[in-house]
Amino acid sequence: MSAPVLTDLADNGVLTITLNRPEVLNSLDESLTLGLVDAMHGAKTDSTVRAVVITSAGRAFCAGADLNARSWPAVNGVSAGEATAANMERGFNPLVKAVAQSTKPVVTAINGIAAGGGVGLALAGDIAIAAQSAKFKLVFGPNLGIIPDMGASWFLPNLIGRARANGLALLGDNLPASDAKTWGLIWDCVPDEHLMATAQSLAGRLADGPTAGLKAVVKAHDRAFSNTLSEQLEYEKDAQRMLFDFPHVSEGIRAFIEKRKPNFRDVS
Repeated sequence: MSAPVLTDLADNGVLTITLNRPEVLNSLDESLTLGLVDAMHGAKTDSTVRAVVITSAGRAFCAGADLNARSWPAVNGVSAGEATAANMERGFNPLVKAVAQSTKPVVTAINGIAAGGGVGLALAGDIAIAAQSAKFKLVFGPNLGIIPDMGASWFLPNLIGRARANGLALLGDNLPASDAKTWGLIWDCVPDEHLMATAQSLAGRLADGPTAGLKAVVKAHDRAFSNTLSEQLEYEKDAQRMLFDFPHVSEGIRAFIEKRKPNFRDVS
């Protein structure tokens, strides 16, 4: 039996994490979910990892939670709702947080359909790119009468607005990758055969950069969703106070003065 999560660390410090349950469209059971959490935690603690690519084997990116009752341990003596909440607290929510709060830049390479919670996983990284054949589908509401989870109810309205988020979640229609790019849900839509090369190229550029500073940029953008302008200006001031004492900033300034490309790998 093959491992549910595959990892490969390239010489340039890019760690590729692959969901490997293609026979069930990479739906999330306990082993895959917790394996992904472990892989992300490993990336955080491994100083040789400078950027992460998350993708999947087969024709789907992720079909969301594995609804097979055997895919998660039974929680005896509690309702279906309580059991679901327990699984979310133990697996799904930590996974989204591990990706979204990663200390290393994360590129998600969406190779096929992202459905249900798979949409949240696809959008949890810092840069999302998708193959032209990929699509996004929210079936929580029309098929099950539940709300989008794994962060999808946060990502979609923040990224594409309430009207489009409601349309997708209430109707359950497919959103092609090309439209997802037009709407601003993802960074790029590329030919299927170029997906991984593009993802690796982007991750390589991030790995060459000041990774702590790049993640600070993402954090600032996330704070902007809830901050007023005055609050954001204060946040910017506090962030710059911290970042200007990091060695990567000194390297960037020296490189600018010396008219050369900065070498952030030795200082960040």
